[in-house]
Amino acid sequence: MSAYPIDRIRSEFPALHQTVGDHPLTYLDSAATALKPQIVIDTINQHYREESANIHRGLHYLSEKATKAYEAARDTVQTFINAEDRAEIIFTSGTTASINLVAGAYGAAFIKAGDEIIISNMEHHSNIVPWQMLHDRVGCELRVVPITDSGEIDLDAFEALLNPRTRLVSMVHVSNSLGTVNPIERVIRLAHDAGARVLVDAAQAITSRPLDVRSLDCDFLAFSGHKLFGPTGVGVLYGRRELLEAMPPFLGGGDMILSVTMEKTTYNHLPYKFEAGTAHIAGVIGLGAAVEYVNEIGIDQISQYEETLREVATAALTDLPGVQLYGTAPEKAAILSFLVDDVHPHDIGSVLDSVGVAIRAGHHCTQPVMQRFGIAATARASFSMYNTRDDVDRLIDGVLRVKELLT
Repeated sequence: MSAYPIDRIRSEFPALHQTVGDHPLTYLDSAATALKPQIVIDTINQHYREESANIHRGLHYLSEKATKAYEAARDTVQTFINAEDRAEIIFTSGTTASINLVAGAYGAAFIKAGDEIIISNMEHHSNIVPWQMLHDRVGCELRVVPITDSGEIDLDAFEALLNPRTRLVSMVHVSNSLGTVNPIERVIRLAHDAGARVLVDAAQAITSRPLDVRSLDCDFLAFSGHKLFGPTGVGVLYGRRELLEAMPPFLGGGDMILSVTMEKTTYNHLPYKFEAGTAHIAGVIGLGAAVEYVNEIGIDQISQYEETLREVATAALTDLPGVQLYGTAPEKAAILSFLVDDVHPHDIGSVLDSVGVAIRAGHHCTQPVMQRFGIAATARASFSMYNTRDDVDRLIDGVLRVKELLT
């Protein structure tokens, strides 16, 4: 395998080439949102400069050009996750919207009072709240899989929760606050054996590991563009065609119809049945460019490189007295949540920012995880394809600065 092209990659992310005060920027917040390569920025600019028009509805040159680029992005995403049919790729505003679409449309059609939905205790709020809202609407029950002290789902407890009333399992593949990589293939197999459908929250997984929806055999999969080096405000819902066909529309309006009278509306074919209104056209086109960029580098190479950074950073933080890591599962992504003695995470983040190190501090939209470990928040450093061992060193120097100033 050729050497990982870190110098080239870093040169292609313009946001990295700035300073914070007198310090070079060390960006360790990619789990919140990834930086954007120049090709994505240029692609979005080109759309607005040369093909800024609405799609699907115009006969003129600009509209046809924009439509072609938009639909090419759908093909790119289809190939990237190995969906069988391009109609199974629904563009949304992000993972949150994708999960809400399934809760609203699939839930409305197939889940009723007394049915059960299983999630885990490590879910992002966007994979908790929509199911609670569905519970309030239809009276279904929400069952929660506990997590262990190391931050892994309890598979025995999960298997025990499955029963004939289980209609859907909705679970994160990679925890955004702990970094745990869940055994999602086994989760899907057990759920299917029990007759349940499965939605995979792949918002964190999509950035650093190959995802093949046909190999996973999942029913739905959701992810966001901005974590995959693309723009904000755009995401994807993959769904099996037969399920999407059977689901009612989630939003009504333009482009999701074939015909409208004052008495009746006939809905459009997939995927447009679920893409009401004017899409985030530039965002979708930018997402296509981001996926092509990841393909060029190679998702396997990215995964191996990030794993090396995770191992180095984990060892370095573990060696520091007074540092407590949260999420110590054997299978982890390059996400490290930690506390330093009795220092508040916000203070950790502020001191690190003063030396140019950007991390996240808070509950990471996973308050049940924090409650599980008896804490209010953590500091979180997340690594990506463009980080280096120098970034690890700057993180450690920053934590030592925290200890010097605040302990």
